[in-house]
Amino acid sequence: MNGIKGRSGLVMAAIALALAAPAAAQFSDGYNFLKAVRDKDVMKAKGFIDKPGSTIINARDGDSGETALMIAIKRRDTPWMGFLLQNGADPNLRDRDGNTPLGVAAMNAFPDGVRVMLASRAQVDGANNRGETPLIKAVHMRDATSVQYLLNAGADPDRTDNLAGMSARDYAARDIRSGPIGKALSEAPKKGEKKSMGPSL
Repeated sequence: MNGIKGRSGLVMAAIALALAAPAAAQFSDGYNFLKAVRDKDVMKAKGFIDKPGSTIINARDGDSGETALMIAIKRRDTPWMGFLLQNGADPNLRDRDGNTPLGVAAMNAFPDGVRVMLASRAQVDGANNRGETPLIKAVHMRDATSVQYLLNAGADPDRTDNLAGMSARDYAARDIRSGPIGKALSEAPKKGEKKSMGPSL
């Protein structure tokens, strides 16, 4: 009887350890670093970044693939964006849906975030898994400032998505409320063409 109880106790202990393992894993350095970023705890975040040989700056959420940079962008936090970029955050690292940080800034109608990402050499036409570029996202959000930043940086107004096969120019033309966005897109030159600066002689 004691032998059975002993074996039963060992089985229960093994099950408890197996259940505890995922819980322990989620509190890895990467998890704790992302938590520090979410909590705006700069000293704790810097402690993880400064560990010798650390690549923690580009840690990604286990479920969404979201990076620390994306966390800062979603809360429209340019100081944290600057801090992370200065410490080596990859401006083009994608989440599980294929969104880049620039795409996340565009889909959140965050022009300052778009500007910062473009200044950090973000890929201007980096499309997500649905083929949506940051420019397409900015048009969907009716964010005229971001649209202009992206066009000025060379975004392709005619690159189409995978769902509807439509481009930023197409979406703007179809939206009767697009106003200045529709005008900017209708006047945008095709990729590789130079915009006319007036009549030539």
